[in-house]
Amino acid sequence: MLTVDRTVAWLNDFCDALIEHKAALSEYDRIIGDGDHGNNMARGAEQLKNALLDTPPKTLGEAFKTAAMKWISTVGGASGPLYGTAFMEMAKAAGDATEFDVQPLIKAGVAGIQKRGKAVAGEKTMLDVWIPLSEKFDAQQLAEAFNATTNMQATKGRASFVGERSIGEIDPGAASSKLLFEALLKDVVE
Repeated sequence: MLTVDRTVAWLNDFCDALIEHKAALSEYDRIIGDGDHGNNMARGAEQLKNALLDTPPKTLGEAFKTAAMKWISTVGGASGPLYGTAFMEMAKAAGDATEFDVQPLIKAGVAGIQKRGKAVAGEKTMLDVWIPLSEKFDAQQLAEAFNATTNMQATKGRASFVGERSIGEIDPGAASSKLLFEALLKDVVE
């Protein structure tokens, strides 16, 4: 069960992980994209950490809306709109609640990503981590979903331009999503 405090802890730990792994995320993106994923995500992370500190949210909806607005306004590339829309759909699902189940929020995030990115499962995108976790959320499912993306060929987004060379490479969106859900496992799931 998510509470406001645990959600803020989750988002802060996600931000810390993005900042810590900025170079690795950018390197994954350099190999099959344009190399800016880590820097973009870290910029959003710094902004979100400040916003959560400056104006502590009172509801889950406020927490996710703050995340959405920071991602949309400060994170470049496809990641800003994709994560921003996921967080916005999570905000809508949670509304004014101060407690909420994890599973419906992940499902709302999936719907937002699909709406914004027009992607489906199997295209080697962040959705290939999100969708399995929307069905079953635990550490084993996270590891299996993330590992499966590495062996896929990208058929959506910038990585699709490298074709078969994307097979065996880590998708940067899947990698940052892994960080998001590792933070959730650490801070929120009992």
